[in-house]
Amino acid sequence: MDDPYTFGQIAAANALSDVYAMGGKPLTALNIICFPVSCQPLAVMEAILCGGHDKVLEAGAAVVGGHSIEDPEPKYGLSVTGIVDIDKLVTGKGALPGDLLVLTKPLGTGILATAVKGEMIAEKDAAEFIRGMAALNAAASAAMIGVGVSACTDVTGFSLLGHLYEMLISSNVGAEIDYSKVPLYPAVHDMVAMGMIPGGAYRNLDYMKPHISWQGGADEKDDALIILSDPQTSGGLLVAVPADKVDLFLADLGKCGASGSIIGRITAAAPGQIIVK
Repeated sequence: MDDPYTFGQIAAANALSDVYAMGGKPLTALNIICFPVSCQPLAVMEAILCGGHDKVLEAGAAVVGGHSIEDPEPKYGLSVTGIVDIDKLVTGKGALPGDLLVLTKPLGTGILATAVKGEMIAEKDAAEFIRGMAALNAAASAAMIGVGVSACTDVTGFSLLGHLYEMLISSNVGAEIDYSKVPLYPAVHDMVAMGMIPGGAYRNLDYMKPHISWQGGADEKDDALIILSDPQTSGGLLVAVPADKVDLFLADLGKCGASGSIIGRITAAAPGQIIVK
């Protein structure tokens, strides 16, 4: 992102997500920032830190310090500490055959960020995906804890397929994904057709290919698998929900101002095997 305040907000939301994915509540955060003080005004660094600070406050946590390093390339993140009720702890292990898979944010942030950097999309025309990256997973986490789910992971750099695979291996199960049900940010398909694909998507897909069985049309296979392999920044939660609880979970997401899409289900297939329809 060109806007430093937005950059800081997105980085903080991404860092806080790991706590939310386990049903926890963030308490404190430490800034970690690298910045080229010799060629960028300190006002830019201040704006980045303000963006992160405001997002941490929105989460009900506190920034308690941090570390700074002079570096030619700006980098920013946070080390977050949270607390969780051990009886309500949610991990990536525990998904069961018959559970439905619910995704709480659309996919495509890596592709669209690449398009912004390639000047194929102006930031003002990409407001929805920028807003999505800056949104906390707090509401989705609260709904998940209220209903009681089997397993959860947040979807970040290793893509939907990569993080799903981690859940499946941990739970000793397989999964089916209905690609037509996967929510995408606007213009994702158009940008893939124009080649606006981050290198991480290819690396993710190369790693996942042995574990994927494609059962869709041949004409859509390449684009679909690239999108499912797109590395996400501050993506949503991927939740395995017992079928008899999914309607309540989706309703609670709506009440919290969040959204959710049923994109597939857990199966008794070989551990880690993903069928994409």
